[in-house]
Amino acid sequence: MNRPTKLSAQQSYPLYTVEATRAIEQLASACLPNHTLMQRAGLAAAQWTLALAPHAQHIWVACGPGNNGGDGFETALMLHRFGKKVSITWTEHAQNAGPPARRQAADASASRLRALAAGLEISGSPPAQFDVAIDALLGLGASLTPERAGTALINQWLQRMHSSGAPVLALDLPSGLDADTGNSGLLLPTGSQTAGQAPALRYTLSFLTLKPGLFTAQGRDLAGQVWLADLAVRVPQEVPPCAWLLGADRVSPLSRQGAAQASHKGSFGDVAVLGGDKGMGGAAVLAACAALHAGAGRVFVALLTNAFESLDMQQPELMFRSPDALDFKRQVLVCGCGGGQAVRAHLPGALSSACKAVLDADALNAIANDRQLQTQLTARHGRGYATVLTPHPLEAARLLQCSVQTVQADRLSAAQALADRFACVVVLKGSGSVIAAAGQKPLINQSGNALLATAGTGDVLAGMVGAALAIGHTAWEAAASAVFSHGRLADTWAQRWPGEILTASALARRAGA
Repeated sequence: MNRPTKLSAQQSYPLYTVEATRAIEQLASACLPNHTLMQRAGLAAAQWTLALAPHAQHIWVACGPGNNGGDGFETALMLHRFGKKVSITWTEHAQNAGPPARRQAADASASRLRALAAGLEISGSPPAQFDVAIDALLGLGASLTPERAGTALINQWLQRMHSSGAPVLALDLPSGLDADTGNSGLLLPTGSQTAGQAPALRYTLSFLTLKPGLFTAQGRDLAGQVWLADLAVRVPQEVPPCAWLLGADRVSPLSRQGAAQASHKGSFGDVAVLGGDKGMGGAAVLAACAALHAGAGRVFVALLTNAFESLDMQQPELMFRSPDALDFKRQVLVCGCGGGQAVRAHLPGALSSACKAVLDADALNAIANDRQLQTQLTARHGRGYATVLTPHPLEAARLLQCSVQTVQADRLSAAQALADRFACVVVLKGSGSVIAAAGQKPLINQSGNALLATAGTGDVLAGMVGAALAIGHTAWEAAASAVFSHGRLADTWAQRWPGEILTASALARRAGA
């Protein structure tokens, strides 16, 4: 089906690299008449534009020098036929745009000539007023760099689009976005937006395939709401996806719905939270509270200081113990939340005896600085132990002994490198959290929003992963289910209470919702 479809959080989708997408395009083009795919793309984009902005009268289509520009010309032609006023700008027609392209690709040139033959005119400068802007400037593999001819002009046009207040519709990719990594050389204003929602008035129609860069790093902000037009092309089995966009269909619920009536607290496992050094007791309690509400049968808390004596005990179900009283062989260990330097002394015993463990925050920092602990961590897989690491980018960089910039430059590769190195499941947190494990296609989470950018939400996630392990999920299932559910809670909050801040404690209390 060529008609665009909006992505659903209920469904998981395969993601394809630039190389794979080009292979799919070449295989499809070999079986179709010349120019077919570009015409399908133009029709799909025009239909999509009319669906998103049915009352728009004047549409600006900004076209670049390559095939993405050809998609733009074809879209402009279709919109013209639908009775819309269309203004086309083309980078090769503008003054001071740098040297012209040596030769426009055949399909793109054919679409440009078709648009001209229909009476459309091409300008070198944007219209003064427009109701919708269509970004068809740069496509797959094209980046915005100072060395690229026309970068200054492209930046100028994109800034004009995104500061206009009009909807901006990107064809295939927002211009300058790396389709594989989600990084961009362009810093665009996010515009006015409600917390938890995609940037206002920003949309992307991805052609043929969905690309991982649309859903992680800067991709989510730049792409806005993503739709897919498969151009009536079926992806051949010999071209595998590089990852999956995680939806509800791949998630096991964190709940006791359907459990046997004869169940008791022991049926749902025990979680032991080890952390909470001086001044950070709240981090451990947040993780424990989340584990309790996410369905664990019993939750123990072992703080690394006596801080719990001054805490407001709003969760009397939590059972406080000294670290020495924990039984890691029988309990799922959640270790590191607010652990500070004190957690280091407990890690050798914990890594050697905990059959199921979630390692977060200061536990990861301690492991990053200790080769012996790294060896112990890697050895857990050979003993049949389940381990989930939940680093943010800085913690991941410490573990990989690289910079944060290196991690963020390719989040999929960084997460996979950690998973392979330490033989465990890794959740690389951030915009579009990545879940990786050896022998698995990585997952990019599609739930969640900026409401989670507050202290303590990572501790809540660690507790939710621990509860999923206690209930009986595998490490992979536990990570995927907890990450998706964690993000979905923030999405639900944004819908029900728009504009209200979501605190980590409120998130923890809803962990099983």
